[in-house]
Amino acid sequence: MTSHPRTRPEPDAPGLREIVPGVLAWTQPDGSWWLNNAGLVTGGGEALVVDTCATEPRTRRFLAAVRETTADAPIRLAVNTHQHGDHTYGNSLLPASTVIIGHAAMREALRTDPIIDGCPPIWSPVPDWGAVTRRVPDIAMRGELTVHVGERRVELRHPGFAAHTPGDVVAWLPEERVLFTGDLVFHGLTPLVLMGSVPGALRSLDWVAAFEPEHVVPGHGPVLDAAALPEVLAAHDRYYRLVLETAERGRAEGRTPLEAARACDLGEFAAWADAERLVLNLHRAYADLAGGGEPDVLAAFGDAVAFHGGPLPTFV
Repeated sequence: MTSHPRTRPEPDAPGLREIVPGVLAWTQPDGSWWLNNAGLVTGGGEALVVDTCATEPRTRRFLAAVRETTADAPIRLAVNTHQHGDHTYGNSLLPASTVIIGHAAMREALRTDPIIDGCPPIWSPVPDWGAVTRRVPDIAMRGELTVHVGERRVELRHPGFAAHTPGDVVAWLPEERVLFTGDLVFHGLTPLVLMGSVPGALRSLDWVAAFEPEHVVPGHGPVLDAAALPEVLAAHDRYYRLVLETAERGRAEGRTPLEAARACDLGEFAAWADAERLVLNLHRAYADLAGGGEPDVLAAFGDAVAFHGGPLPTFV
């Protein structure tokens, strides 16, 4: 079943939302392509930010809100939850004194990412990054790292396996029970695992749930509370299992990922934004079922454009 171009209403303006005192989420509706969430943690007259944004204007808007909220407190630390440009391209607009932390795999992936140098016409409009340059983390972690913002404890953790990407990191505030998940969680739109692992993404759901957070800031979509999280994770579980079943059936029938996607009934997931990610996720699943190796990313995106019926819509 092929998707078709859709006209979506212009999303609401982004903004900072206080979750608990001194901990805020920067949300960018509608959370679709290149519109990520970020975060702010304050304490002791200083600040930590979780991720930046894709473009110069969007990152500058985020950082202006941070400065206004903190009365220009220094941003001493920044954390990148993973490699993708919607969460990292704005790194270069952080103060030079800010120390950036990310997973070692994430650092290497951003260091070699070609999209920041010029975006191919996969999306419409083609994103204009503005005056951003490549800035990779200063500190590369692998397992766990605890930092402090004043007296506030922030635990940075890697799940121990590839999920959304090989270098996913969450920021966990154990006293406040706030979890910044990065793109291990998409709330209300289609998850993406092209550069990670479908089985790993499935495993990560139990890993996220085990924190027992009271508040969750997903990588995309509205902030969640403890009551809403179980169903969101369950929907992810059903979606990833659909991807795996479609991939297994498609390979058995000799279909390409695009052909398998066109034959798939998305059912409850058809209304999720960015449904064409099914094709990208199938490219990942096909590669995993074939014994590993990395899928051809440009070929996968070409198939996603074909599935969608034209360039993928974005508001960036």
